[in-house]
Amino acid sequence: MIKHATASTFVFHQFPDRWRLGLVAQPRLGRHMIVGGHVEDDETQAEAALRETEEESGLRVRLLACPTPALPSGYPHERVASPWWITEVMVPEDNHLAEPHVHVDHQYVAIADSPTPVSEPVHPFAWFSEDELGGLKMFDDTRLLARALFPIMGSIAAADGDEMGLLRVLADSGLD
Repeated sequence: MIKHATASTFVFHQFPDRWRLGLVAQPRLGRHMIVGGHVEDDETQAEAALRETEEESGLRVRLLACPTPALPSGYPHERVASPWWITEVMVPEDNHLAEPHVHVDHQYVAIADSPTPVSEPVHPFAWFSEDELGGLKMFDDTRLLARALFPIMGSIAAADGDEMGLLRVLADSGLD
């Protein structure tokens, strides 16, 4: 089975009334989806997540760190942002391969400090609250992860940069 590296991002913004998740209306699949796509040969998965987010939504975001072990002092190489999850997803033929294959999807969580696009998105993009997800045509796995993230987004954002604080948030939520 052929496997392709992909990167996708749960993009959140805190509006005055609540957190909202940004989703694109993916015309080929006829569903609302988080932003994402294939990793190019000259980029890391984290770089692909940022590029795909800006291409598909027009937004610039910051990826939120997930807990990972520290590198030893003096380690000589640059660290790459770790995804929150890595999953294998069977997909039908697409514009990259004319047969069914697997996407090894590196899933990130990010915050858009501004909800206003800095460039024209390639897909229709909109913000949705947690209670609006049930009425959207979207993949069940995406809806499941989004519903797990919504209740703790404020705590995740507050703990950004505080690894022990984030570990407590995730342990309390059951996502540890």
